[in-house]
Amino acid sequence: MSTEPFSPVPAAAPAAASKPRVAIVFGGRSSEHAISVSTAGSVLRAIDRSAYEVLPIGITTDGRWALTADEPSRMAITDGRLPSVEDIAESAEGQVTLPMNPVARGEVVYTEPGSVPKALGEVDVVLPLLHGPWGEDGTVQGLLELTGVPYVGSGVLSSAVGMDKEYTKRVLQSFGLPVGPYTVVRPREWADEPRRAEVRARIAELGFPVFVKPARAGSSMGITKVSDPALLDAAIEEARRHDPKLIVEAGLTGRELECGVLEFEDGPRASLPAEVLVGAGYDFYDFEAKYIDSSDVQIPADLTGDETERLRALAVDVFEALACEGLARVDVFLQPDGSFVVNEINTMPGFTPISAYPRMWEATGVPYPELIDRLIQAALRRSTGLR
Repeated sequence: MSTEPFSPVPAAAPAAASKPRVAIVFGGRSSEHAISVSTAGSVLRAIDRSAYEVLPIGITTDGRWALTADEPSRMAITDGRLPSVEDIAESAEGQVTLPMNPVARGEVVYTEPGSVPKALGEVDVVLPLLHGPWGEDGTVQGLLELTGVPYVGSGVLSSAVGMDKEYTKRVLQSFGLPVGPYTVVRPREWADEPRRAEVRARIAELGFPVFVKPARAGSSMGITKVSDPALLDAAIEEARRHDPKLIVEAGLTGRELECGVLEFEDGPRASLPAEVLVGAGYDFYDFEAKYIDSSDVQIPADLTGDETERLRALAVDVFEALACEGLARVDVFLQPDGSFVVNEINTMPGFTPISAYPRMWEATGVPYPELIDRLIQAALRRSTGLR
């Protein structure tokens, strides 16, 4: 493991005999559907077509796997319009399937009602650009394990733990890594009216303001900053629209920082960090501030050399504690006393043009196309199954 400044090393080149075929899977059933589509558009625009053959597969909001147009311009967030797989699917009913048979590894089949199934050939690796439940949480990773197809990113357990903010914190605490005060609101607790008073009291012990969040969502979906206890119930109901299980975190003072981790042949390395700069008029880095309006990140963050190296080392420690693979983005707070507190990890961070992860690696010496190449090559080197 290294947190030394990165010196570019050429990524392993694919075999000259044939180009690996990459299935780029995106969209999905979660509330982060549009962010996933935008991410996929950015990757489709940047991937080296001389090195890879690409098969774009979108998952609709109701869970259908569809062949989609390879048209990145239709997949961007423009003028506040959020893209969807339904907009670019080649058929309203056609469906892509992967056989649950590792012997037929990667043989993709396309079917439409009333038509003979059509073999689309094999894929060598899947790049699952999925955010949130039913994609980033180990479910699709488990599906790909059953098919025997290599895929980019963390495996089933790491993806599931990284998606669930409660269990992320529990695992990090067990490794002695710093997390902030929090409490969890489980579905049965809030459904039982007499127990709601206990929940409110537990939250009050954290001190206001608090942040009420869906436990298993990302892209700042469903998050509310609550300074007035009278507004707590409304914040809980808003978060429950995204996830019946909630996490409530104490409001931490300090600077919000992010750091990318990327797996190299010799182990994971950390990027130069970024600092979140929330746009005017926003109380915190919510969905609109992040994707629609004027917020940005400063790369590299204005930190001392010691702070930078401590943060990079912490990011790698978080990656290793959760047994992550491929890539991750670690979000932390730098508190006024100089200590770091881990907020969360994203095992499949966004790759949109404004996303921090690729921009951090660009600043560290790994341009966007090379970053994609490294991720694919790492997945091709790795087998499915126990490892």
